[in-house]
Amino acid sequence: MAKNSIDGVALITGSFAEAGARAIILADINEGNAQKAAETARKYASHPDFRTLIIGVDIADAESVQKMIDVTVKEFGRIDYAVNGAGSDECQYLMLCVRAEINAMLAQETRKITSRSGERDIGRGVILNVGSANSYAGLPAKMAYTVSKHAVTGLTKMAALDHAADGIRVNAVCPTWVRTPMVEEECRRNPTVMQTVEAIVPLKRMAEPEEIADAVVFLCSPSASYVTGTGTIIDAGVTLTVHMH
Repeated sequence: MAKNSIDGVALITGSFAEAGARAIILADINEGNAQKAAETARKYASHPDFRTLIIGVDIADAESVQKMIDVTVKEFGRIDYAVNGAGSDECQYLMLCVRAEINAMLAQETRKITSRSGERDIGRGVILNVGSANSYAGLPAKMAYTVSKHAVTGLTKMAALDHAADGIRVNAVCPTWVRTPMVEEECRRNPTVMQTVEAIVPLKRMAEPEEIADAVVFLCSPSASYVTGTGTIIDAGVTLTVHMH
């Protein structure tokens, strides 16, 4: 994982380890996954006072999400980076509404913190949504999934416009297959998944989580201080061609 220079408090849903921050809050309905991500984050940590905090959260429950934000602010006094990575294959429309609500809640909290602490440094105040390559392309017989992923990019663009005046940048990363616990479970249930990956991914493999994390860290860092409202495709070239499989 690249050692980008970011300093601050990162709130991450979906057990997604991030490097370089002063503190990482890992919020997941599966606290075991969050613990594993925390261990990974500690390996890559570059800040001398690095801390992790694990919070159990159900992102489909507004009260649970608000509690996650409240605990984070009480413990660390601020949220500099929020990576909205938790997801599910179930009820895509509901998940989109939840993402929109989380974006709004995080932006509101960031504005409150900013009003108390004054001007922010350039590159601070970032919301990062996790979409998919299907945010830009379609899958046969996957209407709900594809429409919801397209909507993530729309949500990202509108949130970026709505919160630009507050100094909050909002972007998305849009990967294809990533070797996550959820995808590995899918591979165990359906051996043809890897055959599909090898057939249509030009690099003939899934992405490793660290490869997506590098893009996330860059978009959160001051190096991306002029980047907002974008969806960065991370797909090893999948969307470059038409697939006839």
